[in-house]
Amino acid sequence: MAHSILRSSHLYKSELPRSTSTISNSKMNFSEIEQTHLGFLNSSNLYKQLDLHFRMKDIFLRLQTSMQPSGLNPRDKSNLALRLQASRDQAALVQETSETTPNLIKNSDDDRLSFTEMKNRFLSFKKQKYLENLEHYQELAQAQAPKFLVISCADSRVCPSYILGFQPGEAFVVRNVANLVPPFENGPCETNAALEFSVNTLQVENILVTGHSCCGGIQALMSMEDEENSSSFIKNWVVVGKAARSTTKATTSNLSFDQQCKHCEKESINNSLLNLLTYPWIEERVAKGLLTLHGGYYNFVDCTYEKWTLDYQWSNPKLETGGYAIKNREFWS
Repeated sequence: MAHSILRSSHLYKSELPRSTSTISNSKMNFSEIEQTHLGFLNSSNLYKQLDLHFRMKDIFLRLQTSMQPSGLNPRDKSNLALRLQASRDQAALVQETSETTPNLIKNSDDDRLSFTEMKNRFLSFKKQKYLENLEHYQELAQAQAPKFLVISCADSRVCPSYILGFQPGEAFVVRNVANLVPPFENGPCETNAALEFSVNTLQVENILVTGHSCCGGIQALMSMEDEENSSSFIKNWVVVGKAARSTTKATTSNLSFDQQCKHCEKESINNSLLNLLTYPWIEERVAKGLLTLHGGYYNFVDCTYEKWTLDYQWSNPKLETGGYAIKNREFWS
């Protein structure tokens, strides 16, 4: 889409006049202004820049028209009032140009500032952590042996390493919309590829599925109609949690939609824990006591965290109702 937009902008470039006109003893070259203006389209704020691009084009075309002798009908050229109005229009257009152009520069500068901050953070990490723990990082460069696999939501507010304090090498992290685990029979996807690698190759000892409050993925799941067919990638993904949705609808029908979503956020975590047991090589290690499955829920509204462990002896993913039991529940506040 971006390419088509840029092609359209080049059409406008060819339409602009290439002549120069004198305003207050200075010259404006419209093609040069247009070339400079198009340079700003390379910023990440493409749509905003494109809007400004069209505004600038309109300003200069109106400015040129107002400066042409034909801008006034011959019989109106002797009309002092109309001539003064045309003069004021030119001044207003020049003022609009001067107010619009700095916005282009500011937006471009904002993009550079974000990466400048990112660079500073990286250099701070290198100086304060990497170089001060050089031996540890050199060991990590050779191999990793994390004890945890963490399955978390992709939400920008719930970075598990930041919230739970995982250091490099401690956790293998998978992030997706709504921290869902599809059942084994759903076939290959990025999430179960990560499961296979972390369990069979890295041999993690714990899997933590951690959800959070105000989850947009769960809200999308709860908003879906029964048997809804959709071309939306999000809806086709969150349907993985339909068992949690059904349980929530059945047990919380008297609650508000927001309360139902909060219930489903936690129910979906347990549904994902049950789905983990549908993977033969995961269930085998759990049965042998080599792997433990945990759930976690981060409420960023009041900054609290709930943690619990799936009780394998009393949990059966093959039950249609999704029977499970939990133990070792903790509440951190």
